[in-house]
Amino acid sequence: MKFEIRLNSPSGEHKRLLQLEKDNDHWRVLLDGLPQDVDVVEIAPLTLSVLLHGEVYEIRLAPFPDGTLKIQAGLYEFTAEVIDPRAWRGRRHGHVEVEGRQKIVAPMAGKVVRLLVAAGDKVNAGEGLLVVEAMKMQNEISSPKSGVVERILVKEGQAVNGGEVLAWVD
Repeated sequence: MKFEIRLNSPSGEHKRLLQLEKDNDHWRVLLDGLPQDVDVVEIAPLTLSVLLHGEVYEIRLAPFPDGTLKIQAGLYEFTAEVIDPRAWRGRRHGHVEVEGRQKIVAPMAGKVVRLLVAAGDKVNAGEGLLVVEAMKMQNEISSPKSGVVERILVKEGQAVNGGEVLAWVD
């Protein structure tokens, strides 16, 4: 699959050609025709851990109704848009979100410092549910879908392990 992507950042606009090829259970990635040594794991809904050239990056994605994505990597923030409308068809008229009951898990070990919602609250896709502090960084955990917070399984001040279920959204 080939995608032409427009990236906007404070340093300006850049167009990139991204090519993805499935190779058994691994993806081969070419950026502007050059192979990239990359491994990607989804550690939470709309949050990826990316190993690129031996460096690890936590990438947060926030889809917008117009089909663009806000991408946050550390202190850097980008807006990305897939230019080829065939590759992105159907996503421009609503949020890209998961369906069905979703468990919200801790992306890494840390401490719950703030609950932003309560059980029974209605939430939108991308809306913050709680904040987990890990390695002196506060990470807002967002809802992967619009729906109702079914259960909150943690409380403020509680220590959590990576992968631990924090809440359910239905």
